[in-house]
Amino acid sequence: MEEAEKVKVVVRCRPISQRELSQGHKVAVRVSTEDNSVVLEQATGKEEPKRTFYFDAVFPPDCDQMRVYNVAARPIVENVLKGYNGTIFAYGQTGTGKTFTMTGDLDRPELQGIIPNSFAHIFDHIAKCQQDIT
Repeated sequence: MEEAEKVKVVVRCRPISQRELSQGHKVAVRVSTEDNSVVLEQATGKEEPKRTFYFDAVFPPDCDQMRVYNVAARPIVENVLKGYNGTIFAYGQTGTGKTFTMTGDLDRPELQGIIPNSFAHIFDHIAKCQQDIT
């Protein structure tokens, strides 16, 4: 790990819900994993220019929980296990998927979020260290 590392910003865009579709809402963003960008497409009907924002990583609506963990959180957890400090926090408007991304569905392993995957990673590391001692 570098001596000083910048804050990384990642974005996960959730899929449009059935309720939103039934109310006539349209998808307002396009995610490009090629250049880690999110394009805001104006859904107002007005001819306005598209706005593009770039991030350290972006996740499209169909991205699975493990991919989000492996890209966004695993490197931080790995560095914490080496003795460095690490912080992960979710920020966004109500209903944008923060809780799902961070906790997921605890009853379905493939849908578990960053927190349970981080705990599993840490406890697996501890168990491996204990096996190495014995």
